[in-house]
Amino acid sequence: MNQPVPHLGTLANRVKDRLIQQAIERRSKSIDQEAEASVSSPLSLNTIPQKWTRFDQHPGYQRYKLIKDGAQKIGVASPFFQEFDSVSSATIEIQGKTLINFSGYNYLGLSGHPEINRAASAAIEQYGTSVSASRIVSGERAIHRELETKLAQIYEVDDSLVMVSGHATTVSTIGYLFGPRDLILHDALIHNCAVEGAKLSGAKRLSFPHNDWQALDQILSRCRSEYERVCIVIEGLYSMDGDFPDAPKFIEIKKKHGAFLMIDEAHSLGVLGQAGLGIKEHFGINPRDVDIWMGTLSKALASCGGYIAGEQALIDNLKFAAPGFVYSVGIAPPLAAAALSAIALLIKEPDRVKKLQARGNYFVEQTRKHGINTGLSCGFSIIPAITGSSLRAARLSHAMKNHGINVQPILYPAVSEKAARLRFFMSCDHSEEQIDKAVSALALEWRRI
Repeated sequence: MNQPVPHLGTLANRVKDRLIQQAIERRSKSIDQEAEASVSSPLSLNTIPQKWTRFDQHPGYQRYKLIKDGAQKIGVASPFFQEFDSVSSATIEIQGKTLINFSGYNYLGLSGHPEINRAASAAIEQYGTSVSASRIVSGERAIHRELETKLAQIYEVDDSLVMVSGHATTVSTIGYLFGPRDLILHDALIHNCAVEGAKLSGAKRLSFPHNDWQALDQILSRCRSEYERVCIVIEGLYSMDGDFPDAPKFIEIKKKHGAFLMIDEAHSLGVLGQAGLGIKEHFGINPRDVDIWMGTLSKALASCGGYIAGEQALIDNLKFAAPGFVYSVGIAPPLAAAALSAIALLIKEPDRVKKLQARGNYFVEQTRKHGINTGLSCGFSIIPAITGSSLRAARLSHAMKNHGINVQPILYPAVSEKAARLRFFMSCDHSEEQIDKAVSALALEWRRI
C-alpha cells in the first residue's frame, strides 16, 4: 500500500520544530547545570553574583522564557491563562464563541447546577462570603461540621477535616505528620502536592515505578528497619494518565511492612465505583485499611478545598496542630454548601457516574481506533493524547481550538518532554456527537502535525 508523501512545507515545519526543540532541551540542561554549579561554588566574601539578586535570572523564570520564546518562533499563541466567560462544563464560552470543552474537572456536570447554586446563595445569606477567621479561633460554623460528617460517612471512617485548598491539604498533612526520622515512599507519577509535603516534612523521600507494588515491596524489604514512620502515597486515579493502582495489593504491602497508606482521591471520588464512591468502592476494600484518605472538593464536588478522612486520632491531631488548618481561614460558607449539595446529588443521581464512565470509555475507544497514543488511560474521565513533544502538543492544542474544541496541552516540566500531551477531561454532559467531532479533529490534526 502506498504511503502518503508529506508536503514539503510540512517537512520544513517538522525540521524547524525539531531544531527549536533541541535548542530548548540544550538550554534547559544548561540552566540546570548552572543552578547546580552555583550551589556548590564557594561564595566570595566580597562578591554576590548578580543572578542571585535578580528574579529575571532565576532558573524557573529562565525555563519559562525558553518555552515562551519557542512557542513564538513557531507562531503558536500561549494556551495558558485564557479568560473564559461561562461555567466550565461540556461546553465553554470565550469571546462570544462556544467551544466543546475538555479542559475542566466538572466530571458530573454539577458546577453551575441550579440546586448547588441555590445552596451556595443560601449560605451566603446566612454566613456571608467568608468566616473571617481560622476555625480554631472563631471561624467555626455548623456547615463545616455537616460537610465533614458527610465526607466521613462516604468513607465509612470516624471523621474528616476540610481545608481551604486541596494542594495545601496534602502539603500540610504530610509536612506535619512526618519528620527527619521517617520515610515517604510515593509513586513516581504522584501529584506535586505530595512531593512538596515530603520536602517540608524533612523525611527521606523515595519514589517507586508507577503502580509497581512489587518494587515497593522490595524497597521496604531492604530499608524499612532504618526508619520510624513510613508513609506510602498513591493516587486513586492519576491526574495525568487516567489509570489507577491495584489498591488491595498496596494495602497488603503496607500491612506487611508496618507502614501508613495515603490515597489521594482528588480525581477518583465521583468517578470510580458503581455509585462514584471512589477506589474503595471500585475494589470493595475495607476503607479502614487505608490510613489517610485525601481528596478535593474542586472536581466532582463542584466546589473548592481539600479534605482528610480517617480515624479520630488522625483528625483530632490535624485539627489542633496542622499548620495549613490552624493558621488558615476556614473554608468559605458557600463553598462548603456547594460541596454538601453536590454530595447529595451524587448519591441521589447515580446515573451521572454511569454516563461519565460510558463517555470516557467511548472516547478512549474512538481515539485508539485512529492510532492515537492514549497511554495508560483506563477510559474513565481522563484521557491523554501523548505527542512526545511540548511544541507538538502546543501546536495540536492551537489547531483543535480552530475546530471549536478546547483542550489544554501538558508540557515539560509538568511531564517529561517525551510524555508531553493533550489531556482530555470528560464530563457526563458530553454527548457522543461532541466526542465524535473532537476525535475526528484530533485524528486529522494528529496526522498533519
